[in-house]
Order: sequence, then C-alpha cells, then structure tokens
Amino acid sequence: MNPIPYWRRLVVEAVGAFGFLFLAFSGVAVSVQSPDAITSIGVAAGFGFGLALMIFAFGHISGGHFNPAVTLGLVFGRQFPAGELAGYWIAQLVGAFSATGMAVTLYAEGVKDAMVNTPGTGDGKAMVLELIATALFVIVISSVATDRSPWSGVFAPFAIGLFIFVALMVIGPISGGSLNPARSIAPVVYAGEWSNLWIYLVGPLLGGAIGGVAYSFLRHREGAGEVEEMSEAA
Repeated sequence: MNPIPYWRRLVVEAVGAFGFLFLAFSGVAVSVQSPDAITSIGVAAGFGFGLALMIFAFGHISGGHFNPAVTLGLVFGRQFPAGELAGYWIAQLVGAFSATGMAVTLYAEGVKDAMVNTPGTGDGKAMVLELIATALFVIVISSVATDRSPWSGVFAPFAIGLFIFVALMVIGPISGGSLNPARSIAPVVYAGEWSNLWIYLVGPLLGGAIGGVAYSFLRHREGAGEVEEMSEAA
C-alpha cells in the first residue's frame, strides 16, 4: 500500500490537476486571444506536456492520475484500491474547477466557451473514439507507470504526456479530445453548455475501465490480483 497519507495524496491530486489543466487551458486561451501565436499543435502540447510536467512533479506522491477515467481504469485493473476512488475523483474535480475558474478570470470572455469539448462528428462516433483512445491511454499508463516493464519509472511521464499530445492531434479534431471527465465537466459548468457532456463521461469512463481490465488480462501474472503500490500514473 502507498505509505503516503491518503489526505496528502488527495491534496496533491487536486494541485496536480489544477496545474495540468491551467497550463492546458492557457494554451486554449492563447489560441482564442492571439490565433497567430499558437497552432493546434501548441494547444495539444499544452495538454500533453502540461500533464507530463505535473506527473514529474507529483507522480511519486499521489500516482499522478489527474483524471477520473485513469483512476477508474487502475481500479478495474487491480492496481489501485477501490476504496480510494471517490476521494481521488473529488480531488481531481476540485483541481479542474479551480483551473477553469482561474482561466475564466484571467483570460478573455471567449475562452469560457472555447474550453468546452465539442465533437467534430456524430455524437456516437465521438463517444466511441473517446472510449478507444482512453482505453489505450490506460493501457499505456499501466505499462509505463504501474507495471515493472523495462521502460517504466522515469520514462513514464514523458510517455503519458506524449500519448495525450498524439491523441489530441489525431483524434481530438473528430472526438473533441477529452479523455478526461474532469477536464470536460468543469468548463461545461462555467459555460452552461451541457448537450455534449455525456460523450465525455460515458466514453472516457467506459474506456478507462476496459483499458484497465484489458491490460490486467493481457499482462496476467502471479499476484496480479493484489493491489500494487503505484509509482506514477496519469
């Protein structure tokens, strides 16, 4: 079990989620206020490498989830205790709401709407893409952060951030690019645009659970049913 007190890990999850999403939403804000200053590549980099930096900073303390779908996936993969799930979710939402509120306060009015995920295709297709991408994301996290693979450990934050960068570049324009329910919920509350939120709840949460189960099955080993101490995750 993780020797760091639960309450301390919850504080770290909230701070890390805030840092990750504030950096990411700042990139969105720049794209709205100064479109020539940053491209879609820059926005995707803000999400991917903002996440990587927060995992470098806090992954050794809380595991660096910063994403309810990741925590759920690790629970289903038997790599995180189910009893700690609700607290992690609350902490991640606190961080996401704080980051969104700070971005809304500091940047132009149009940023509030720009932060809301919107599908670029039919709702059903967007949901399936979110599901697939999140399942693959949890599989990557399980390999590089919670398993004892040759490339686990210090390489994990970079690999996790790189996945988000690539996913937002190739899937984001079609699905809306969430892979994280906390990232989607907070902007919707501020903007009051609820119509597409179900996509970014159902897709990532179901995908996270599938990814956790799939990796646990594919990587089955003796003792895999026990909750392992986590090193880093996202």
